[in-house]
Amino acid sequence: MTEAQPNAPDRPSPPEVISCRSYRGGIKAAEVPLDGITAALADPASFVWLGLYEPSAETLRKVQQQLGLHELAIEDAQQAHQRTKIETYDDSLFLVLRTVQLDERTRGLEFGETHVFLAARYLVTVRHGSLKTHLGVRARCEATPGLLAKGPGFALHALMDFVVDQYFPVVGTFEVELRALEAELFAGQLDKVTASRLYRLMRDLVAVRWAASPLVEVSNHFARANVPGIPPELRPYFQDVNDHVQRINQLIDTLQLLSTTALNAHLALASVNQNEDMRRLAAWAAMLAVPTMIAGIYGMNFDAMPELRWRFGYPLSLVFMSVVVFGLWRGFKRSGWL
Repeated sequence: MTEAQPNAPDRPSPPEVISCRSYRGGIKAAEVPLDGITAALADPASFVWLGLYEPSAETLRKVQQQLGLHELAIEDAQQAHQRTKIETYDDSLFLVLRTVQLDERTRGLEFGETHVFLAARYLVTVRHGSLKTHLGVRARCEATPGLLAKGPGFALHALMDFVVDQYFPVVGTFEVELRALEAELFAGQLDKVTASRLYRLMRDLVAVRWAASPLVEVSNHFARANVPGIPPELRPYFQDVNDHVQRINQLIDTLQLLSTTALNAHLALASVNQNEDMRRLAAWAAMLAVPTMIAGIYGMNFDAMPELRWRFGYPLSLVFMSVVVFGLWRGFKRSGWL
């Protein structure tokens, strides 16, 4: 699990202002500079959609002055590592969404955040961490002007749907990895590498669960409650997002249960293998104990031991030891100890 590294030299960061456009009747009206947002909102039939990436405090202050955003929301938007939440301020709301994706190079997790300001006439998104752009969301919305004409609420639905859909390939990768680990475990490959991979999988599942579980409450709030900037006719769209979130959390819960079961099976198999090794060692120790005992007795060299001077004492002792050891070996073999 890793946080995104937006400032890596081979992954240049995008500009602060990704896009700022005004829409009228679901159709793009104009590109709007930050200082011109208030003027663009003078048209009562239009709304503004502004996208920012890790903006500076100065940029956020400009946006606050143009839209009258709440001071506490601006303070939260300046800082990453916020929990998923929704807060209402008079006729607007502030929303934090946690994003996740798999890094194709390291196969690790990249977590990011999207902070959203929503009102009836504007939508402002502030991205932190993840470099995955939201331009695809804007393009899909602009391709359906009839739905985009419903206002910023539909744009928010498209954004939430985009964020939630990012979880499915991540969870799908976890499922494939878990199946591979189960196959290795039950094939007897009980090495440290397999145990380490299983632990990392369980740790990543916990991290994704922490990011995804609050989305249930947030999406359910949009689907059922009266939310500023969300027309009632958009609630079924948010209910669809809520269904996706529920599926993701159910899949994660299932994988967590299966991974815990796999870990318990791994420990049980390791214990069985250890017991089998101990039985083998005990069996060999018992077979070696008989000739050791006999050799120890006749190695004491007491005078009153007639077998020491008996002509057949030595070969008879070897035969006796061989017979006893063979008997023990056969008995242990039948019992499954060897």
